[in-house]
Amino acid sequence: MPVPEFVLALRSRVGHDLLPLVGVTAVVTDDRGRILLGLRSDVREWALPSGIVEPGEEPARAVVREVEEETAVRIEVTALASVSTTGVVEYPNGDRSTYLDLTFIATPVGGVARVNDDESLEVGWFAPDAMPPLRTSSQGRLERARAFTGTTWFAS
Repeated sequence: MPVPEFVLALRSRVGHDLLPLVGVTAVVTDDRGRILLGLRSDVREWALPSGIVEPGEEPARAVVREVEEETAVRIEVTALASVSTTGVVEYPNGDRSTYLDLTFIATPVGGVARVNDDESLEVGWFAPDAMPPLRTSSQGRLERARAFTGTTWFAS
């Protein structure tokens, strides 16, 4: 997974210290009820499309960008399903981060699902009853998005 330039610049100053970042996740559902997933190249697990918000970038624009970069699918954001945080994530090189994740609900508006960068090994649409095993973080985010009734979920 490529590390964003701004994160590399911060790491040059803070080393491996804990770095709080903002992440976005998309639950993209097509008109047949299928959900867009990618098989991540770094951990080799199926997951919802996600990524890091760049400095000054609007989160909804960031999730649109991330989904297209990873899957070639263009989306329209329709709702903010949940706001949550991760625990500390420690990377093999010793870097430590924690993420504020904003999970958006979206619909596809163009493009054809395919591997579009080096972050995914496979990309595809899956019926809810025929999904591959998901990365734990994606499971919780998907559950909250599927339970969305118009009120954003916040941890209490």
